[in-house]
Amino acid sequence: MNKKQAKDEKIYDVEAAVSTFLRIGVLTSAAVIVTGLLLFLITGQSGYPEQTYPTTVTGIVTGLVEGKAYAIMMAGLSLLILTPVFRVAVSIFVFLKEKDYLYVIITSLVFLILMISFALGKIG
Repeated sequence: MNKKQAKDEKIYDVEAAVSTFLRIGVLTSAAVIVTGLLLFLITGQSGYPEQTYPTTVTGIVTGLVEGKAYAIMMAGLSLLILTPVFRVAVSIFVFLKEKDYLYVIITSLVFLILMISFALGKIG
């Protein structure tokens, strides 16, 4: 096997691993959301007073521990949002391992932008 074939195979392996990770993340978040939805449909209780739901990480975790339906659904939505963010973080290390420093810089900038957007969303 020549260098180009080895590199192409390595790229394919990385893409397959990332694809698998994204699929697992989406399926896990869907399972969590459906669990919360089923709990809500069975009990008829959200676990919160009318028109309220958990909006902070602490509130979601507390609601999860207490088995509140809305908190479980919010946890699933949070997992869905965090799946591609985690993928970007993992990509930084993959590119570092492959010594592809241009993509390390680009991916790090994308990750930084994501973190800034989360911080601004929390503030505003």
